Order: sequence, then structure tokens, then C-alpha cells
Amino acid sequence: MNAFTLVFAALCLFAIGYRFYGLFLARRMLRLDPGRPTPAVAMGDGVDYVKTDRFVLFGHHFAAIAAAGPLLGPVLAAQYGYLPGALLILIGCVLAGGVHDMVVLFCSVRHKGRSLGRIARLEIGEFAGRAAAVAVLFILILTLAGLSLAVVGAMHDSPWGAFTVTATIPIAILMGLYLHVWRRGDVRGASLLGVVLLFLTILAGPYVASHPTLSAWFTFSRKELSILIPVYGLVASTLPVWLLLCPRDDLSTYLKIGTIGLLALGILWVRPDLSMPALTPFIHGGGPIIPGAVYPFVFITIACGALSGFHAIIGTGTTPKMIGNERDILFVGYGAMLVEGLVAIMALIAACVLVPADYFAINASPEVFANMGLTTVNLDDLSRAVGEQLHGRTGGAVGMAYIFASLPFMTELDAYWYHFAIMFEAVFILTAVDTGTRVGRFFVQEMLSRVWPKFGREKWWPGIALSGAIFTLAWGYLVYTGDISTIWPLFGMSNQLLAACGLIIGTTMLIRLGRARYAWSTAVPGVFMAVTTMVAGWSSPQFDRTP
Repeated sequence: MNAFTLVFAALCLFAIGYRFYGLFLARRMLRLDPGRPTPAVAMGDGVDYVKTDRFVLFGHHFAAIAAAGPLLGPVLAAQYGYLPGALLILIGCVLAGGVHDMVVLFCSVRHKGRSLGRIARLEIGEFAGRAAAVAVLFILILTLAGLSLAVVGAMHDSPWGAFTVTATIPIAILMGLYLHVWRRGDVRGASLLGVVLLFLTILAGPYVASHPTLSAWFTFSRKELSILIPVYGLVASTLPVWLLLCPRDDLSTYLKIGTIGLLALGILWVRPDLSMPALTPFIHGGGPIIPGAVYPFVFITIACGALSGFHAIIGTGTTPKMIGNERDILFVGYGAMLVEGLVAIMALIAACVLVPADYFAINASPEVFANMGLTTVNLDDLSRAVGEQLHGRTGGAVGMAYIFASLPFMTELDAYWYHFAIMFEAVFILTAVDTGTRVGRFFVQEMLSRVWPKFGREKWWPGIALSGAIFTLAWGYLVYTGDISTIWPLFGMSNQLLAACGLIIGTTMLIRLGRARYAWSTAVPGVFMAVTTMVAGWSSPQFDRTP
């Protein structure tokens, strides 16, 4: 199968899904009201509740939800062949992921931007709300620890990537000052400023990496990054959203969508065939990367590329506090999920264009691959071209670099494209880390306000700082002492269970609003995912149930 066929099918299906199913949900099921004041308008405080341009907010929301999941999950799921992952992404985004993100965002907007736990308490009951709040908090801690460990693995001892990612912070602050202080409301000017500076930063990356002094400044060990990333998350969670968080996410979105668009053009030009078969023998289990069978583990592995509970945390965290008009819920909630689905399709293609033996050598551990009896084909040449040892380096960076380097006049730039892809993945993840830390701070403030009501004040800076520090220390400790192989499986299953909870809570609210005849759109995927996650937890090779 040619890769472009899959890209074309995704573009057509997502466009149809947005135009018909998305509009149906917005007009018939949710009945979005453009004249109803949103929390950003009615409760605006200039810190967390800030009315934001719909395109800037789309960038923030997409950057926050599109973390490691759509890049790593489909790559790992390619073990089963390209067909299971492609079907799940194409169908899941339209009928489950987009619905989930849109509905939880709607619920939070109608509940004054409150968190998922507070919504559960109001819609279902006190016990359910408290249980949901605690569960969400622990899932968020695992999520941020897992995401940060992925960044540590990608960026350690890589001055090129570290410089580019670090440079996005001052660039974002300049964008925020331009948009809110120097030329208020000039979104086009701020975006142009950010894109130009980002482009110059990307061009400067190789020179920084080759300069002895500059490269030393941006060369960090694993332990150093394990400290620096939580520090960044804490700072980003306490500053006003307009100063760093929102413009940085908007800037990252240009990089992400631009790269995915360039990758799509590369696939159109090169039109590579998928070397991975539609189905592999590992669909029955016993795979070198994912030991379980295609059902239920393809749902747990792809996760964010089709449906993700982490999106519910963002959709009931920062985003509902910045929506300026209810009609933007369709564009931001449903639309951003479809774009993430396109990212997942690109990641799947990047894995499947590789020769299967090369794919397994990259994504399986060296010990496991040695026992498979396979011989790599192009991997040694690719390793020499990019200047890195690629065995055991999980991810889609190699496949992306392979496609980019196949374009005209790009054949000698393998190393550039590989490191660019590594930086691209790191930016994806860090934009979720800063937003997730802010949302976690909201949860801690809500819980502490029950003991000391002063913590409930949005503008009380001691409470903001202390809540942020408590939450950051929790996930930062796991980053400093943990290992991604132990944290990521727990995150995968708990993430999908949280998605099921978000859909069920949305179903409850729809019934209360008198729209029970539309509740099937949330109840069916919610119940299916709850059952699937339970089956995955019971049959997972990660857990030994023998006494």
C-alpha cells in the first residue's frame, strides 16, 4: 500500500467528520449558544480567565493535548501492521476522541471552567466527585512524569535540540508582551514575530551544536534535565497564561503543523510504499515491543492518537477559562483532536515505511531484537548518515528523517532532519508538560481550599506558588528517580480509563439537560473503552496475578 493513499483517506474522512458529525454534535446535541457569556468573559481576571482569540486558543489547546502519545503510540502499534492502527486512528478520532474532547470542554465551560472532579461532584455526587479528583490528580502525576522522561531520553547530551527548545521560551515571552502590552490584539503581528524568530533559531541549531563553547552551555545530562524540566513546569504554571504558556503553545503549533504539512508534502512527492504488512503474526500476542494481542492493546498503545483521558484534563483545565465564545468549542475541541489524528497517521507512516527488520531494531530493546533472528537492511547506513547509533531508539524520528531526506536537494541532510525530528518530538511533549502542571496546580488548590478556603482565591499568589510547588515536586520526584518502562504502562491504561470517565460524566450531563436521545454518542464509546481498559489491565503481561 502506498503511504499517500493513507494520508488522502485521513484528510477526506476528517474533513467529512468535522463538517457533518462535528456540526451535528454542536447544533443538535450540545446546542452551543454564541450569546451566552463564557467564564473567560464573565470571570476574566487577566491571569487564568483570559478571553483569547480562537486561533491562538486552538494553538494552545492543540499544543497541550498533542504530546508524546500521537508520536510514540502509533509507532509502537505498527508492530501489529499498519491496518489496526490506521483503522483505530481514522474511526476513533471522529467517533470517540473528537466527541470526548468537545463534550468535556462544553461541560467545563458550562460549569465556570471547573475541573473534571468538580464537574463529577456536581453532576453525579459528592463521593464520585472526590474519587474522580483524586484519580485525575494521580493520573496527571504519572502522565507528566512519563512525558518528561520521554523528553529526557530525547534531549540529553543533544545541544542542538536543547538550544532550539530552550529558545522557544524567550520567543514566547516576546510574543506575549507584543500581543498584550506593545500592540494589544495584533495576533497576526505576534505570530509573524514568533515564526520568524523560530525559523532563525532552527537555522542556528547546527551552528550552536558545532561551537565548542555554545554546545557546552546546552549540553545537559539526564539528571540535569530531570531537574530543569520540573523547574520550567513550575514557572510556567504560575506566570499569567498570556505571558508564556499561551504564546509558547501557539508558537509550538506553527512548528508542529508546519512539520506535519511538510511531511505530508514529502509523502506526496516521494510516495513511499508501506514496507510493514497490513497484519503481522504479532496480532495474537507475543510481540517484541508490546507482548499483548492486538485487542485490547492497540487501544491502550495508540491512546492519544484516537482517544485520550489526558485531553479531559486540558479540556477542563486551562482551555475552558480562555474560550471567548461557545461556538468556538467545535473548532477548538473537535478540530484539534482531528489534527492530532493526522499527526498520529503521519507517525504510523513514518514507522511503516521502514523495512520491518529495521523497524524492530529501532523500537525493540537490543536484547529482544537479538533473539528475533532478523538482519537489518538500511539501519547501519542510516546510523552513519545521522551520526547516531539508532538501535533501540524508540520513536518516529528515523522514519520522518528518512522521508524528509528523500526530497530533492535533501539527500545529504539526513543528520539535520533526524535532529530536527528529535527536537520536534521534544517540543510536542514540553507543551503538554507546562499546561499539565498548571492544571495540576488547579487541582491542588481546589483540594487545599477545603482545608484553608484562602487557597480557593485565584489571585492569592502564596497559594498559587505553594500549590504549584507541591504538585511539581510530586511528578518531578518520579522523573528524577523513575524509569519510563515502569511509568508508561501505568499511564497508558489509566489514561484510557480516564477517557471513559470523561465520556460517562458527559453522558450524565446530557441526560440532565434533557438530551438523553443524543447520549448514545458519548455513552457507547465510553462504555466500550471502560470494558477495553479493564480487559487490558486483566490480561496485561506487565502484571503477574499468580500468588
